[in-house]
Amino acid sequence: MNAPIPAQSVLKTSADRYSTHVVNNQAAMPTGFNAFDDDTVLKAAIEREAPWAAFRCAAIGQLAGDDAVQELARQANRNAPELKTHDRFGNRIDWVELHPAWHALMSLAWKHEVPTLSWTSTEKHPHYARAVLSYLWNQVEQGTGCPTGMAYASYAGFSHEPALKIWAEKCLGTVYENSRREVGDKPSVVIGYAMTEKQGGSDLRETQTTAVFSHTADYHGANAHWYALTGHKWFCSVPQSDGFFTLAKVNGGVTCFFLPRTLPDGSHNRFFIQRLKDKAGNRSNASSEVEYSGTLAIRVGEEGAGIREIISHSHLTRLDFAIGSAGLMRQMLTLALNHATTRNGFGSSLARRPMMANVLADMAVEVEAATLMALRIAKATDYIDSNPQEKAFARVTTPMAKYFNCSRAVAIANEALQCHGGNGFVEDGPMARLYREAPLNSVWEGTANMMCMDVRRAIRKNANCREALFAELADVRRQDARFDAYVNAMGPVLDAMVEDEFFARPASEAIARSLQGAELLRHSTPEVIDVFMKTRLGGGVNSWGAMFGTLGPGVTQAQADIIVERARVKR
Repeated sequence: MNAPIPAQSVLKTSADRYSTHVVNNQAAMPTGFNAFDDDTVLKAAIEREAPWAAFRCAAIGQLAGDDAVQELARQANRNAPELKTHDRFGNRIDWVELHPAWHALMSLAWKHEVPTLSWTSTEKHPHYARAVLSYLWNQVEQGTGCPTGMAYASYAGFSHEPALKIWAEKCLGTVYENSRREVGDKPSVVIGYAMTEKQGGSDLRETQTTAVFSHTADYHGANAHWYALTGHKWFCSVPQSDGFFTLAKVNGGVTCFFLPRTLPDGSHNRFFIQRLKDKAGNRSNASSEVEYSGTLAIRVGEEGAGIREIISHSHLTRLDFAIGSAGLMRQMLTLALNHATTRNGFGSSLARRPMMANVLADMAVEVEAATLMALRIAKATDYIDSNPQEKAFARVTTPMAKYFNCSRAVAIANEALQCHGGNGFVEDGPMARLYREAPLNSVWEGTANMMCMDVRRAIRKNANCREALFAELADVRRQDARFDAYVNAMGPVLDAMVEDEFFARPASEAIARSLQGAELLRHSTPEVIDVFMKTRLGGGVNSWGAMFGTLGPGVTQAQADIIVERARVKR
């Protein structure tokens, strides 16, 4: 018979077991900072161009680093939207139910003027200031960044159409309301776009939806020309919006329309949500397929001029994607820096290990370059109506930045996740969500190839675009021989693109890198400029590889450490 185990031994064994539950050497929570005040690059950018907006930027920056707000972002993405086609009595309602966290985030975005500031402020550079708000909001939560961007762009469509004056007024509201009330009764509105069809994709000329004239009637004090639409849209984001810009053919000509969800008499328009898309990322935001069948919509612009009409908005949506992707990259860099500087390995913080310092510095240079480039184009947008050179510059650089920043976000996502190791691949933290989010902007509102085609189209159709681009680079020539050599080599690449679409991507990348280099020469530090020129502009053999963390022998760890410290958000 075995002797009983002494009680003291049982207690000791139990205590030893629970001693393994003590948590040591995990990274600090990635909260408790201000994504504006603690971001050296962003704060300096606002101080240069729109100091009047600093307090607004700081308010959103605080949200990005707030634990409770980040919990809202987590909940909104963990609890996917649900389609409700019918109510409990069998009535067709075509509505989307979203988690309360989504509505809380939308209320914050509207309150902080993320969709509206560019149109309501009378201060200098309102589009630039609003771009910084969007950059910061994309560090709060990306799904709600879709409706904020669409609401921002929609004002351009409303403001030139008298029949939509009421919508222009309401889209400037700052009090979010999730309801199906008629536009005149709401404090603000949420706007969507429904353009893409399954047979045409990005080629809007292949639109198959048709429209026939219905009637003309007074609509909130102006004459509106109503048409009945029939067709199917393959992608429609935020289908619970108050209204949508859409395209349909009238006698074969693609025409722009605006479709209210609720009609003037309070009845619901014939807008049928077929299903919600089961997306890889952007889970908080509902995207859908919708059907029109006798659906009433107001004509915007002239019959047959729909593509030209919608392009007047697309500059703003593309700019917002370039800005949003830069903000997403900044958030992923912030998370990587937080993890690497507050977790130890091999005798020091991970950030102090030589290879990790190489990775972090490389990422920081990329993010700063992307940020400054996007903001420069936002500044040009402030002068589109008053300065022909800035208009031409914005015309060619907006699709370029949308292509380049959105594509580079994917590379940053991969490396930021690597910095976290396995901790980044689980849903407890935000990194896995951001990793899934990263590819979306590159396919939304036109894929990479579509953007590069548009860069080529701009340069081929308007010689002023090329002239404006080189004029932008002129004042920083002779500051760095590497930059000068790159810009000199860019001309033949642009010539090749003009002759052959095959070269549209390398030419677009050359434009991106030259503009980034110019902005860094103007606004960055010697360490960042030197690393960018050595690596991104072909500084020499082994200067940079295909992956982040491959800064070559011309870069020292001391340089890398300075760059990493510049990029950190201080705790």
